[in-house]
Amino acid sequence: MFFANLGIGQFLALFGAVSALSVVLYLLDRSRRRVVVSTLRFWVAAEQPTAVVRRKHIQQPFSLLLQLLSMLLLLLAIAQLRLGTEGGQPRRHVLILETSAWMNARAGRQTLMDRARDRARAYVRALPSGDMVMLVRADALATPATAFEASHRKVENAIADSQPSSTSLNLEQALAFARNVQSANGQRGEVVFVGSGRVAAGESATTDVPKNLRVLPVADTVENAGIRKIGLKRSTTDPDVWDIYVSVKNFGLRQRDVGLAVAVANMPAGSQRLSLPAGAEREASFTYRTRAAGILQARLFPGDAFPDDDRASVQLPALQTLQVTVYTNEPDLLRPFLDANPQVTAVFRPVSQYASNDKGLVVLDRFRPPMRPEGDAIWIDPPPALPPVPIRARVTNPESIRWTSDNSLGAGLRARDVRLESASVFTTAPGDIKVAEVDAGPIIVARPGAKKTVVLGFHPALSGMRYELATPLLFANILHWIAPDTFRAKEISAQSIGTVNIALDTQISPEKVHVSREDGSPVPFTLQGRSLHFFSGAPGTARVTVGDHESVYSLSLPELGETRWQPPGGTRYGLPTFRENAASSHDLWQIFAILGGAGLLLEWLLYGRFTRIMGKARNLLKWPISLRKAS
Repeated sequence: MFFANLGIGQFLALFGAVSALSVVLYLLDRSRRRVVVSTLRFWVAAEQPTAVVRRKHIQQPFSLLLQLLSMLLLLLAIAQLRLGTEGGQPRRHVLILETSAWMNARAGRQTLMDRARDRARAYVRALPSGDMVMLVRADALATPATAFEASHRKVENAIADSQPSSTSLNLEQALAFARNVQSANGQRGEVVFVGSGRVAAGESATTDVPKNLRVLPVADTVENAGIRKIGLKRSTTDPDVWDIYVSVKNFGLRQRDVGLAVAVANMPAGSQRLSLPAGAEREASFTYRTRAAGILQARLFPGDAFPDDDRASVQLPALQTLQVTVYTNEPDLLRPFLDANPQVTAVFRPVSQYASNDKGLVVLDRFRPPMRPEGDAIWIDPPPALPPVPIRARVTNPESIRWTSDNSLGAGLRARDVRLESASVFTTAPGDIKVAEVDAGPIIVARPGAKKTVVLGFHPALSGMRYELATPLLFANILHWIAPDTFRAKEISAQSIGTVNIALDTQISPEKVHVSREDGSPVPFTLQGRSLHFFSGAPGTARVTVGDHESVYSLSLPELGETRWQPPGGTRYGLPTFRENAASSHDLWQIFAILGGAGLLLEWLLYGRFTRIMGKARNLLKWPISLRKAS
């Protein structure tokens, strides 16, 4: 016999305090006595205050004994008095059930998850009925499915509801969580791992494991070859062409010969035959020409026991173009600068056909329209009457041009010995960007805002810049600044869910990096030097924008562990056999609680206010009633 909740000293202290308080209340009775008299005329004592009488003996000893006995029973219930030996108290076990993506692989008629659930249920049923179990689902994150439950039925229901996720197993994190939970509760028990144990390469030699670890392994002899990654980017020579790269890996122990087929919008884009040695990874490349949007699908054949990585798909965006309307009476001067870019669709119109509601970008060549354009605009050598940016002066034969390279508009411009016959010098406002300057002031100004405006104080094709390489680069910079989304370099990839690691070309500050989901919500990330890392535990799309470069990640493939975890020596395997050891104690607190409550109720019925109430009721029933005879 032992206490499971309180120590013997704590129990005796509580019972002594309750007993002393009850005895004092019985000895110190300060209640007023009610006396019934015929008249108050001769009752002199009514004018005097009622004296407090200190009792030297207890008038109702049986009431006190009954209360003390009831309190003793309730304290025994709180202390959880148990019959048996203290070594047989309930244990607290942590059951780690692997729910990684690999558990969806089929082995015969069952999946690995089915086998793991069967083994986990067998473990729970082998435990003593009084032992408590916490179920933890382990994939990339350790997620408690239950608290420490004495009801094994609830744990079995949680096991039945466990399903494979899309991420790989992080066993080190799951074991650390189990160790911390057990140390916080201070109760003995086991940490049990049920699963295949496929982990990342860095975890294969994990040695920091609990000493009370038990492993129930799930047989894993599945041969699998799957798609690891799909990478796509526009060709550097022809933006209409997609360069496609597909990476395939053999996770099995035998060589596999597989076929790889790629299709865009259900139209075949190519196929290859790959020979994969055990553990090897190969890459296949394809090209496909399209300007339209569509879904690219990659498929491995024949299928295997793990079909989740035999198919992968990614959304191809349409080729974005910038609509440019050029109002000029000399279109041949500007045509070479705009037609050279395949992502620019330029329409040339004479000045007499000007309309202010043109969509896209408007270029105004040496004239001021009666109404300004409603959208973005490039003004080339505007006249002095009401220009978009005030003209300070007109200079002739200015000396060398100075370019501002601290912004994207002047990036890469180095030409200095350029002879200009004449140029307008502008007066800038706060917020304006000075792209090029001479001694007299700025001659190229960009004004940001809802409607972006760039003003050139000279005509590039009618000056010495006509033969400079800086001229087409200047126009390219202006177009990129006005429509950055159209000309942003994009890379698209489909890869596994989980941690995404990106190697940046240069080291960049976190303020210039933006990672978001498909709905625009931000994704937390870490930046260490030239390495960017973020995590996604569910399928979806993530966009990473670094400067003028955007990468789109379609996280749809399952994340698989590459190596098998090896438990250290001395680890226990199989189902436990300690049922009879823990079943030698029995809980009695329910009986003590019922008896204690019944004792307090009985004391109230015999000695409490209930007796007075019943006495008044009997007196009312005995009240004399006089009847008069009717005359």
